[in-house]
Amino acid sequence: MAVLLVVHHSPGRALGAMLAQVLAGARTTDVDGVEVRPMAALEANAAMVHAADAVILGTPANLGYMSGALKHFFDTSYNECLGRTNSMPYGPFCSRRVRYRGGDPRG
Repeated sequence: MAVLLVVHHSPGRALGAMLAQVLAGARTTDVDGVEVRPMAALEANAAMVHAADAVILGTPANLGYMSGALKHFFDTSYNECLGRTNSMPYGPFCSRRVRYRGGDPRG
């Protein structure tokens, strides 16, 4: 059975809702033979990546960048994954909240 690892940092409602949709889609009855393993970014590690056939990464965009939790996952697993995951399928999902003061800056 194929393993899909879903590494996420989803503290807010928007990303939590996106995570729920990602998991529902991966677990639908239309998809056979896939074990879905959701894992919080601060708990995920390189061994989990090596045990997976594909990875989905989820994060809010904080000040235009990924969450510190997902960055920590990359920082602590990068060297062990380097060269061993080059052809591994992956996909991201991201949410951001934009607030404009004084109207839309695009005009």
